[in-house]
Formats: sequence, C-alpha cells, structure tokens
Amino acid sequence: MKLSKLIEGCKVINIRGDKDAEVESITSDSRNVVKGSLFIAVEGIFTDGHSYIGKAIEQDATVVVFDKPLIEEYFSRVTYVQVEDSSEALAQIASEWFGNPSQLIKLVGVTGTNGKTTIATLLYRIFRLSGYPSGLLSTVGNYVNDEFYQTTHTTLDPISLNSYLRKMVDAGCEYAFMEVSSHAIHQKRVHGLLFAGGIFTNLTQDHLDYHSNMLEYRNVKKSFFDNLPKDTFALTNSDDKNGLVMLQNTKAKKYTYSLRSMADFKARIFEKHFDGSEIEINGKALSVQFVGVFNVYNLLAVYGASILLGLEEEEVLKILSVLKPVAGRFQTIRSPKDYTAVVDYAHTPDALTNVLSSINEVLSGNGKVITVVGCGGNRDKTKRPIMAREAVKGSDRVVFTSDNPRFEDPMDILNDMLAGLTEEEKSSALTIADRREAIKTACALAQPGDVILIAGKGHEDYQEVKGVKHHFDDKEEVEKIFSAQ
Repeated sequence: MKLSKLIEGCKVINIRGDKDAEVESITSDSRNVVKGSLFIAVEGIFTDGHSYIGKAIEQDATVVVFDKPLIEEYFSRVTYVQVEDSSEALAQIASEWFGNPSQLIKLVGVTGTNGKTTIATLLYRIFRLSGYPSGLLSTVGNYVNDEFYQTTHTTLDPISLNSYLRKMVDAGCEYAFMEVSSHAIHQKRVHGLLFAGGIFTNLTQDHLDYHSNMLEYRNVKKSFFDNLPKDTFALTNSDDKNGLVMLQNTKAKKYTYSLRSMADFKARIFEKHFDGSEIEINGKALSVQFVGVFNVYNLLAVYGASILLGLEEEEVLKILSVLKPVAGRFQTIRSPKDYTAVVDYAHTPDALTNVLSSINEVLSGNGKVITVVGCGGNRDKTKRPIMAREAVKGSDRVVFTSDNPRFEDPMDILNDMLAGLTEEEKSSALTIADRREAIKTACALAQPGDVILIAGKGHEDYQEVKGVKHHFDDKEEVEKIFSAQ
C-alpha cells in the first residue's frame, strides 16, 4: 500500500523522503521490522519506540513515523514522517491498513470498572443465538463467529485490534462487541474506530497505579463517550454517580438503565437464590441464571443495547432466560459435603463488596461466608488495605493469599492488605501465601450450608510469579478437592 494512502487521516507535521513509498507491512515493534516495513515509534509506559528507530532502519524499514525530534542523521533510502501524536497515528494507520473494518461492522464498546466482560460476552452470545454472525473482543478471549482466539489484554493494541475486526468483516460478521479499558482509551488504542454505540457500567477505584486520581480515571472513561458520533447510542447506568456525567458532552443518542429510578430500561428483583434470580425488565417477568444485584445491572445493559441494536424484545428476554454466567464470574460449584464454592474475578474493592453482598443476601444468615482473596502485584497498592477491609466486613472467615504477585514478594502484598485491619481483625484472619493451600484450608473449614468465595482470578488459568506464568485455575483446584470428598 502507498504511504500517502496510509497516512491520509494522520496529523502530519513534516515528511522527508518519498511520500508514495510502497509499504509492505506495519509495526510498532522494532523486532518485527522487515524490508519494506513502516515502523511507528510510540512512547509506551516502560519503553519508548523512538529509542529503536536506529534498529528499525538497520532492519531495512522503508518508513519511520515518529512524534519527537530526531537526533540521528537521515538516510535517503528511508522516508521519515513526523506526526503530532504517534499513538493516534498508529491507530489511524492500522485502521487504514486493514481497510477501515470498524466502518463495515456494527461495533459496540463497553467501558467501566466492573461488568465489561459479562456485558460484552452476553451481547455476543445473544446475537449469535439470534442467528447473527458476530465477533467478541474481551478479557476471556476473542471470537470471530464461533472461532476462538486467546487474548492477552482487555483491549488489544491497534494493529491486533484492526486485524481481528478485519477477520470479522471477512467472516461476514455484522456485529462486534468489545471491552474498552481506560488504558486503551488513554493510549489511543481505540482512536479511529467507528463505534455504533457505547455502554457505561460503573466507576469504582481501580488502576490508580496508572491514573493519578479518580477524576482523571473518570475523565478518560468520559472521553470515550465524548467522541461518539451523533448517529450512535450512549447507554449509561444512571444509578452510578458518574453515569450521567458520561453523557454530558456526547453527541450520541442518550439512554439510561436503572434499578432505582426512572430510566429507559428498568429492572426489579423479586427473588435471589444460588441458581439464579427472579426479575422483571421493563414490566416483563423472567427467571435468569445469574446471582446478585450487580449481575442484574449487567443483564439490563445487555437488554438495553440489544433493543437499541434492533433485536425484538421477546427474543431478547427469551435468550436472557437461558444464558449462563461468563467463565469466572460468580461461577458456583456445589460440594458433595453440601457447601458451595463461588469463583469470581472480583479484584477491586467494589466488585468484592458486590459479590459478598450477593452471597449474604442469598444466605440470609443460614450459613457462613469464607473468603479466599489476595491482590495482584505491581498494580494499584492503595486498594490493598481496602480490599482486606471489605473481605473482613462481608465474611465470617477470611483467608488472605497470593493472587498474581508478578515481580513483588507475595508477603509484601499481604502485609499491605493486612495494614487495613485492626489487631483484632488480623488475629481472626488466616494468611496463607500459597494459593492452593489457602483454597484447601477454606474447604476444610466449610460446613454444610456455608459458601466459600474464591476471589480475584476468576477465569485466569495461570499464576504469574517473577514474570513466569504457571498453570493455576481456581475452579480446577476446587473441583479436585470436591472430587476427593
């Protein structure tokens, strides 16, 4: 493809060299540069692509795109393109390279602290069950119709993202649903994509290792809605204090969902049990296989978005009643000894509170709650003591353990958590760094009628220690223990 076509939508400051140079491949990773490559130098969190321009040129890059002044000398065989913002240019070039696939599919983005995976996945399942070719880009995996692809990030880099969207378009997909993380919005990974609609779930403390404060975190989320065009929809949770803030400056058509007040999409809960809930959506009663108020919010967002995308109400309600929870999201496993284990991805204070509240509401005092929980390493440290307090507040017994320690010492993470407790609370809690042993201990403590919550990792089938991922699956561990009972 000609360079001039690729950079058509970019904010170009200066070009030195052949603007009609033929580009054979695009990359922002110098290790992938081959003869004829266009290399885009992007400043990341840990490394700056501008430091690898020399290496890219050595490897025969045809074009270099950058946004910082260059010190090295210019080579006549290379075309240099200086842009205002390399991250934006990367997203724009990636979109152009793959034929602007987001313009050929109805793409819906889901953003917020909790609920993104459930909402995006359930929307994908509803549209597949309704007979529509559809795609999914999520934390638990990517799908092009029924073909599954492993994922590494909540929101992919622009080249991978557009590559998947192209696959979807080529496979005849009419709809695509994706999680949009705050990191992705801030790093312009979704820049240049055309969305048919956006959904806001909620905003609670998370990622303060990346965003300097909650206001910045909120404003990054809001910018996603600010950029939606006028012929799209913006659907927000009006019960969240930031819900209506998301709609303040959007040009999209505005819609709300709520359990507590007037809204376009409204739900009520009648009964809760561990197999599901009896609810009502917009005046229509149905049974669903989901537990907890937070899940009813998720279902309501799914219902609202499905209607806004043109599905029939009766069809949506019928499918909602047969859908099952997403992997690692309030997954229940019954022990032969008559207690229940719940595996959940809850890794923020609010998510943990929601899951514990849901368990306690169903139990109504008939049985104890034993929680196994940790916090990830090299992530927001300020939430650790809060997570510990929420665990103690909502449980009868707590076993603090390792999550994904990454490059931190597990005991340092646990001590950060314990710092949020009183001496009395510390003495009644157990601290077992080995996650397998922690789960075994919780199961040994459980009596008939009790519930064990294993929080933090959900669908993940690994534990990351010192940069190495070791196989570890909470659900698998529980099933091993139960099969031996």
